[in-house]
Amino acid sequence: MHPKEIAALLDEPACAHNHKTKSGCSKTKPGATAGGCAFDGAQITLLPIADAVHIVHGPIACAGASWDNRGTRSSGPTLYRIGMTTDLSETDIVMGRSEKKLMHAIKEAVHRFSPPGIFVYNTCIPALIGDDLEAICREATQRFGVLVVPVDAAGFYGTKNLGNRLAGEALLRYVIGTREPDPLPPEVVPPGITLHTINLIGEYNIAGELWHILPLLDELGIRVLCTLTGDARFREVQSMHRAELNMVVCAKALLNVARKMKERYGIPYFEGSFYGITDTSTALRTIAAMIGDADLIARAEALIAREEARINAALEPWRKRLRGKRALLYTGGVKSWSIVSALQDLGMEVVATGTNKSTEEDKARIRELMGEKARMITDGSPRALLAAVAEYRADLLIAGGRNMYTALKARIPFLDVNQEREFAYAGYQGMLELARQLALTLESPIWPVLRRPPSWRNNLVTVPQVA
Repeated sequence: MHPKEIAALLDEPACAHNHKTKSGCSKTKPGATAGGCAFDGAQITLLPIADAVHIVHGPIACAGASWDNRGTRSSGPTLYRIGMTTDLSETDIVMGRSEKKLMHAIKEAVHRFSPPGIFVYNTCIPALIGDDLEAICREATQRFGVLVVPVDAAGFYGTKNLGNRLAGEALLRYVIGTREPDPLPPEVVPPGITLHTINLIGEYNIAGELWHILPLLDELGIRVLCTLTGDARFREVQSMHRAELNMVVCAKALLNVARKMKERYGIPYFEGSFYGITDTSTALRTIAAMIGDADLIARAEALIAREEARINAALEPWRKRLRGKRALLYTGGVKSWSIVSALQDLGMEVVATGTNKSTEEDKARIRELMGEKARMITDGSPRALLAAVAEYRADLLIAGGRNMYTALKARIPFLDVNQEREFAYAGYQGMLELARQLALTLESPIWPVLRRPPSWRNNLVTVPQVA
């Protein structure tokens, strides 16, 4: 990829804080791959497209390093779970066989799986030796009759966030707008209701969270044309251009897709979250208001009133157990503020939140929720996190899986909220699961046992000293 194209992606005019030199609008230098490289970001963005083939063009270590590290789930196809790579060796590189090996890999994937589409991910080695990925994919598309999409996101281009955007650019360039949506059977459309269409951008269906949201939208007569990319199908991505509205769930990852779809197809967008009662209700209201259907707005308010009453009644016993508990939140991106809102809905106090991977927009929302004096931490080292827990007198640490052993070794209750988690916390129903997991974590009988002084400490025998 040309350096000018990378520079254009690092400049995001849709971000309100784009002019700031240290904003989270991805103003980083290519090669700054701390926290994940560009290839890693592109792969985890597109991998949830469940019925597509995903081929990593490079050494096998690239395919294995980050494959399936995001707990996205599929309601149908599992083709995305099969790791495919050209497994380049030194001999392939020296003898100039890498491009032929890629074409053979594409041919094998087409004949064995008959996929609707294929994504080919560029990595550092092919990028350095000059493989013409775009030409190979174009020739393969013509030869096999299957759309083969080049994803030029070599690791040394930059950070994981840049890789997210490179994946979005590949979709905009080669996939979105190449197919019309499938028509719905008449019996699927609720009688007397006008059907509306939206896309959810930056929603990855971690632990099945999307399935807490879809029933609410279905009841309102809102058809989700595509979730980019949780539990997505290749044909759905192709037809995204026919939606009336885009909701951006994770702005840091794919804001460029929403912005360019507005420029190209005139589709408005907004940023929102489905974590917590307040944010879920706000998102549903915003969807109805931006679509502009008066009947939809009225039905949305009725649904929100019913669901809030139901979930508040179900949460009351849990709120009594959680009220006043102090949580230290160390995560990034949209979760740095959306989880704050969810915890506040439960009556808990967030003493500090991590902002290492948050945009300036995320930080502005944190201040809105926690006040101008909100404590934000960027150092995620074990020493710094334990010091923050002690300083702010936190009752538990809520973070990603990599911080779990830091907390457990220090005998601090810990809850995983990042992409490796096993429980879905989005939507109204997700709030009930979040409250349950928080209570189980805090009230586990293991903590009093671990913190109790050892029994032998009070039974020490004093040995007389010899004169």
